[in-house]
Amino acid sequence: MIRPLRQTLLWLGLVLFYSLSAAQAQDQLDYGQFDTFANSVSSSLENDQLPDYGFETLRSVMVNWRDDFLDARAINIIQIDSLNAQIDSLGPLAAEGETEPAALARRREALNESLQEALAPRIRAEESFARANALISQIDARLRARQTDALFELSRTPLDPTLWPGAVTALIDINTKIRDEAVENLQASSAETSIWQRVAIAVLLVIVAVLLVVWGPRVIERQLTRIETSAPGDNGRVLLGFLLSFGNVLVSVLAVSLLNLVLISSGILGETGRALAIGINAAILCYAVARWLAGRLFPKRASIPTILVLSDAKRARARYVFSAMGTLAGLLMLVGFTEEVAGFDTDVVGVITLPIFVVLAIVLFKVGGFINQGGSPAEGATPAFSDRVERLMGRALQLAAIIGLVSAVVGLQHLARGVLLPSAFSIGLVAFLSGMHFAFQAFYAIVRRLNAEQSRQALAPVLFSLFLTVVSIPVFALIWGARDSDLGEIWTGFKTGIPLGDSSISPVDLLTFAAVFAAGFGLTRLLQGTLKSSVLPRTKMDVGGRNAIVSGLGYLGVTIAALVAVTTAGINLSSFAIIIGALSVGIGFGLQNIVNNFVSGIILLIERPIGEGDWVEVNGQMGVVQAISVRSTRIETFDRTDVIVPNGDLISGTVTNWTRGNSVGRIIVPVGVAYGTDTRKVETILREIAEAHPIVTLNPAPKITFKGFGADSMDFEIRAILSDIYFGLDVRSDINHEIARRFAEEDIEIPFAQRDV
Repeated sequence: MIRPLRQTLLWLGLVLFYSLSAAQAQDQLDYGQFDTFANSVSSSLENDQLPDYGFETLRSVMVNWRDDFLDARAINIIQIDSLNAQIDSLGPLAAEGETEPAALARRREALNESLQEALAPRIRAEESFARANALISQIDARLRARQTDALFELSRTPLDPTLWPGAVTALIDINTKIRDEAVENLQASSAETSIWQRVAIAVLLVIVAVLLVVWGPRVIERQLTRIETSAPGDNGRVLLGFLLSFGNVLVSVLAVSLLNLVLISSGILGETGRALAIGINAAILCYAVARWLAGRLFPKRASIPTILVLSDAKRARARYVFSAMGTLAGLLMLVGFTEEVAGFDTDVVGVITLPIFVVLAIVLFKVGGFINQGGSPAEGATPAFSDRVERLMGRALQLAAIIGLVSAVVGLQHLARGVLLPSAFSIGLVAFLSGMHFAFQAFYAIVRRLNAEQSRQALAPVLFSLFLTVVSIPVFALIWGARDSDLGEIWTGFKTGIPLGDSSISPVDLLTFAAVFAAGFGLTRLLQGTLKSSVLPRTKMDVGGRNAIVSGLGYLGVTIAALVAVTTAGINLSSFAIIIGALSVGIGFGLQNIVNNFVSGIILLIERPIGEGDWVEVNGQMGVVQAISVRSTRIETFDRTDVIVPNGDLISGTVTNWTRGNSVGRIIVPVGVAYGTDTRKVETILREIAEAHPIVTLNPAPKITFKGFGADSMDFEIRAILSDIYFGLDVRSDINHEIARRFAEEDIEIPFAQRDV
């Protein structure tokens, strides 16, 4: 026992020594000092005799070294870039068998020597950075291994009756120790009046705290009932009810603060009593938060939105069980605080916590059952994605309850605590995120003046919930045993950058790229809007030409914005050579149609064989061009339906443009007369009808054609040029009406085939 203690103290002294010396030497980047410190860390890892806090101290010092080396990698960056530019300006090296001028060779050699000198500190910093990073990874691996070993450390089962007397004795000793510490503190004080004054103040504060805990939630609950039942489903009531319900937690926090002031700051309690007081405060706070979350997840009134669909009776039972879960989690925290001070044996802790573990496992299993039932769809309904997630969450909670219960019974106390307590905290965090979603949904509906259905269909609350979920991932990780250093290591790797070839992309690069590209994109849109609304309408250019210029400017602006953003962010595109090559192969095989349509869209904007507003006919579809985009063109038919035509079909296929350049067009109206009719008279009548219509042009004049002799009639055609072809159907109808009227007046017969059945 003495030898391991001496070794621990020796290694702890080394840790403190190297921590202080390294902290003093980091400003000067003394690589010799770092090497000595790194060697000592390697020896500590090999011997594996330091406690966890000793390795944590080593790690923190090593992290400081690594940060300095990370900053030092940018040493001489301006000088290095300048030397590289000078070397590049000398041109390529002479080919094999050739020699370059002596002066040029000497200059190249001198520049290369200067470049190596400038690169030396950078290379040394990168080497030390790599070593520091490797040692930090080894320390993390060692600590995680210890954490895993402790998690699966098997002690005696708490069901062993021989352990129970020791647990009872430990609890009695705690009580005795707290009493003795309090008596000693009271006897140590020389001012008896001051003691009784503190006792009186403590009693008064305790009474206030009890009133807050008992009376405060009742007042808040009455206000909530009045607000949430006055206008069920109203967004303002939902938001106000959520904010007011949080008052229960605030009241509990205030009560806990008063208890802290009484039990800790009064000076009556000793170290053990203060630890017990902190544990009691944590337990009260856990109960208050669980009770508040239970009211949000399993509400008393139907006006409160929730993700779970349960009957009133089941919600009432679920609220009780959920509040009990918070109380039991608080009791476990109370035992944990007391254990640290009292130094309980592992077997004693197992006996004390076994009843709590058993009841908590049962409670968690019931909560999982309620969540599973709340996520079950109605009979005959198709389950939504959220329903499946809720049912999976409920089953996972029930599985965790079973694992925790079995672990506690067999003696895996750390595993039981590491499963049951994080499960309770995790479901509480999920309930909090759910309440925040509905609160923000109500707030968004108020701001945008949406009704309940519109707010449920809105995108912004969903994005807000997604953001909260992503932000809460580190919290979930900490709940389930991740160390702060683990999250810090992930963030450090994120800041260092994602390696791509010979370079890396960091979040700063991505943010710079996004900011510059967004600015360029916004400037492009602003310029497009100015041209479209203020500049181009004042020119003599047609609508199609104006739209082509605006679209082309948009493509050009986006391309320039992307290039400027890449350059500003310092992203080396050569790192993407492999990706670009693979993408080129993909384009050649699988994306050729998309590229074809894109290039065709560019050709349409440049050549402008068709433009927006043109009446076209393509692939048997006839309509008006509404928009020409990068990949396709949208045509609105005369049936008011949209037809999406790939741009490649417009370039490679046959397209009829009825209004290209102008709206003048020709119509043909056929008509037949009976045999024996005066054909010249018919021709005259048809010409008069055509020339009388206001849309038909007189230059060129309409033409009447005697087409020939049909099976039942002599066939004529009116071929007329219209000043606006868009009225072609109306003109054809008007002419047919007039033909029928004039032929009736002139007693001209329009024959039809006779068929006997």
